[in-house]
Amino acid sequence: MKLTVQLQVIVPPEEAANLLRTMIAFNGAASYAAEVGFKGCAYNQPAIHKLAYSEIRAQFGLAAQAAVRAISKAVDAFARDKKTQHQFRPLGAICYDERIASFKKDDQVSLWTLGGRKLFRFVCGDRQRAALAHRKGQMDLTFRKGKFYLLATCDIQEEPLTEISGVLGVDMGVVNIATDSDGNNYTSSAVERVRVRNNYNRRRLQKKWTRSARRRLKRIAGRESNFRRNENHRISKELVLRAKGTGRGIALEDLKGIRERTTVRRKDRNKRLSWSYHQLRAFIEYKARLAGVPVIAVDPRNTSRTCNECGHCDKGNRKDQESFCCLQCGHSVNADQNAARNIRDRGSVNIPQMQGVQPLQAAGFSRR
Repeated sequence: MKLTVQLQVIVPPEEAANLLRTMIAFNGAASYAAEVGFKGCAYNQPAIHKLAYSEIRAQFGLAAQAAVRAISKAVDAFARDKKTQHQFRPLGAICYDERIASFKKDDQVSLWTLGGRKLFRFVCGDRQRAALAHRKGQMDLTFRKGKFYLLATCDIQEEPLTEISGVLGVDMGVVNIATDSDGNNYTSSAVERVRVRNNYNRRRLQKKWTRSARRRLKRIAGRESNFRRNENHRISKELVLRAKGTGRGIALEDLKGIRERTTVRRKDRNKRLSWSYHQLRAFIEYKARLAGVPVIAVDPRNTSRTCNECGHCDKGNRKDQESFCCLQCGHSVNADQNAARNIRDRGSVNIPQMQGVQPLQAAGFSRR
């Protein structure tokens, strides 16, 4: 399984200008390659190389392999869309391969720049450092908020599928980010507090729109999404560890297209639009795949209206967001827990199929 590991590159102030110049030259060369390829109806590496390589070397001062990587960036863009002449941001990512980048001992990496090969120190967590032993393919150097990051693709070996004896059902929602069939709730109260605070601060600063307010807006940008991503990582890790520790698979709702199918009150629109169920599902799937835990998506229809005890389905069973009380048998329980148990039961029907298949494919991670 391919994962992207992020490393922060510690660049001394005297070398930062050199790296930024390298980025500008590299992306200028990639834009030139895209322009030449678009005008000449050439969209593959050999064709664009023949048309643009010599001019890229002469005009932008790139080394031979750096010029090849710049052309490949244009080719990758054409692979997605051949009807557009692509223009890359001046400070877009630089693509490095083994010929122009290499890791050294003592947490150092050697990178090609316009000023020659330079040695930089990098920092990362223990998990990322262990994953670097499985690095494969090219890397990308990016520049965000004044810092340089190296994104390395690692081919991690997955654990073999475990034999399962049951299924852990997981209901995903807005008030409770996730609820499992064992009765564990992962509330969104902390995420909601961060969302409300950030929305208030953005509105207040946008009304002022002074120079200091704009600087403050720039500093707080992304805090909510970072906090939400961290919470989703934490929740998905706990769910996968619980399933693996008890010898169970995981059943999730297939919520694709739910925003188009459902409506909410106007005051709740921002809360619902910031609901990151797709990200949580992607995190659960790729962590489960690494751990050898099978995952299956089930039909979510009527899971919140059906009684898990007697099977009676009625809209009136769901009294409000939190409460479920069956009109037929009187069974009363937390609504999300009832839904999670229905998801578990639907997933349990597929245990024989889950034993011999790979977990659901994890969502891809952007390399740029």
